[in-house]
Amino acid sequence: MNRRNMFAVAAVIGAMWVVPFAYAQDKGLVGVSMPTKSSARWIDDGNNMVKYLKDAGYTADLQYADDDIPKQAVQIEALISKGVKVLVIGAIDGSTLSDVLKKAADKGIKVISYDRLITKTKNVDYYVTFDNFEVGVLQAGSLVEGLKLKEGKGPFNIELFGGSPDDNNATFFYDGAMSVLKPYIDSGKLVVRSKQMGMAKIGTLRWDGAVAQARMDNLLSAYYFREKVNAVLSPNDGLAIGILSSLKGAGYGPAGQSWPYVTGQDADVPSVKSIIKGEQYSTIFKDTRELAKVTVKMVDALMTGAKPEINDTKTYNNLVKIVPSYLLKPVAVDKTNYKKILVDSGYVSEDKLK
Repeated sequence: MNRRNMFAVAAVIGAMWVVPFAYAQDKGLVGVSMPTKSSARWIDDGNNMVKYLKDAGYTADLQYADDDIPKQAVQIEALISKGVKVLVIGAIDGSTLSDVLKKAADKGIKVISYDRLITKTKNVDYYVTFDNFEVGVLQAGSLVEGLKLKEGKGPFNIELFGGSPDDNNATFFYDGAMSVLKPYIDSGKLVVRSKQMGMAKIGTLRWDGAVAQARMDNLLSAYYFREKVNAVLSPNDGLAIGILSSLKGAGYGPAGQSWPYVTGQDADVPSVKSIIKGEQYSTIFKDTRELAKVTVKMVDALMTGAKPEINDTKTYNNLVKIVPSYLLKPVAVDKTNYKKILVDSGYVSEDKLK
């Protein structure tokens, strides 16, 4: 055997040893379905899930559905066909997945609802999210603080925005916020000049910032010709950016009237920059790294036959059953604490906020 052939044989033998070892390290395939890349937080969610699943020895198949409901169903069905053992799903519309999840259940695939509750089906096993009612409480609390309502200040004009009506979390955000704001509205310290209240009137389909901007334009032209809006309840940062763009176009900001107090959620970099500049008032930080870690621990328990850790068995009724859940704590962020909460924790580098 010549020297070249000896090396070739050695390479083949080496490959025979390497490949089985690689497979031995793989503990199974996990399907991850995320709703969209239109928000930085969902990109972070996907990246974190892949990283932590890999660290735990699993292979992740990550799919994004681009806010297209039929596309998400097709992607989930494809993941089922690939033989995934567990599905982690951040739903676009949690009420539309019953049929495809029945197929998953028929194959013994466990389903974890990720941050958005999957509804109208028994075939969802666990739910991992943040305390969504508390998110709303914190958003409203920041407005109470900014406006100094506890000190008796007022009355102030406020307008209310809701998230997407097909996202179960949006109602929790709104209900949490109203548990704080309604007493001030009832007493006249806060005035909703448009009288638009309730998710049916203030919801923003698909969390579309452009839709929020257009609605804010309409509110300003219809109700604030002579009056000034002092606060806006925005349920997330994407909507807040649209709302602020509308306000700027109407003369609010450094060159005109002072900015209203505008809330947000997700600690997206553009909104944190806006908070630093004194435009957006606050956001809610939900550490997606921790959400992914908890989810992966749940995946690992399901894959190894253990019982996943949960801390809530009462809150989340998906209209068929109470879904066992693990809730993480959200944190309010404003100009006074963004560095400690976001930068010092390593969530975002200070360079990205310049």
